[in-house]
Amino acid sequence: MRLKKYNKSLGILSLIAGTLLLSGCDSALLDPKGQIAMEQRSLILTAFGLMLIVVIPAVLMALVFAWKYRASNTNAKYSPNWSHSNKVEAVVWTIPILIILFLGILTWKSTHALDPAKPLVSDVKPIEIDVIALDWKWLFIYPEQKIATVNQIAFPVNTPVNFKVTSNSVMNSFFIPTLGSQIYAMAGMQTKLHLIANEPGAFDGMSASFSGRGFSGMKFKAISTPDQASFEEWVAKARQSPNTLTTMEDFEKLATPDENHPVEFFSSADSELFQHVIDKFMTNHGKMDMSGHKGMDMSEASHAGAEE
Repeated sequence: MRLKKYNKSLGILSLIAGTLLLSGCDSALLDPKGQIAMEQRSLILTAFGLMLIVVIPAVLMALVFAWKYRASNTNAKYSPNWSHSNKVEAVVWTIPILIILFLGILTWKSTHALDPAKPLVSDVKPIEIDVIALDWKWLFIYPEQKIATVNQIAFPVNTPVNFKVTSNSVMNSFFIPTLGSQIYAMAGMQTKLHLIANEPGAFDGMSASFSGRGFSGMKFKAISTPDQASFEEWVAKARQSPNTLTTMEDFEKLATPDENHPVEFFSSADSELFQHVIDKFMTNHGKMDMSGHKGMDMSEASHAGAEE
């Protein structure tokens, strides 16, 4: 008897503790700050709602049937020879088929509409940022401003951002949850990502693919400035740095693996550095990647990443 009371008390305490811990959680995917993330949230909630059309009735019927046909209910109809019903078959097959068809069409359209490589429609000139995944930090190059940063980027609010992404080592994943789509970074290859922030703020960026010992500290901040003037002030701050990134020797020194690398600015950066990093992994058997640059295919990139 004491053991039952102990287990019950432990269960109640566990429930309370779990509730308190979860109350501090914040789902970035359900709190979007950009156009792409908002559309992705809408897709998630729509798919979730459609699946509940099947889940909720199934759970309710399981409870109702268990109660109605309990052993003590002598009024329940007993049909030991029942084996088939056209009406039941029609319901259990038709509704799921319709939901799957609707989800299939919705997913197909959304996949094309939210293609990461598809430029965003806007009257505002986009900001160009080249992204290179290093061990274990993110290098960002602004080819037009000719500056570079580590683990921090900035761009004006309501301004499209065109990311070009690659890796200097193993395959990685570039992700700003509150702004939308994640995209893979692969050595010798280039991928594209287009995002926009609809409100100012500082958003968390991360590596969404395990890449070794320092993976947990491979994070960065994406700052959406209130206006163009604030962005220019941020660029001016970067240009005050004594550090430069104008040669491959500078890059290789920066690319040395380290953990929890602090935010760092480079007042001058080679605007072609991104392409130089891709060219390092080129072979005579390279193939054209999706962006038209010659580079290794996926299997070759993975092999090169493993060697790094």
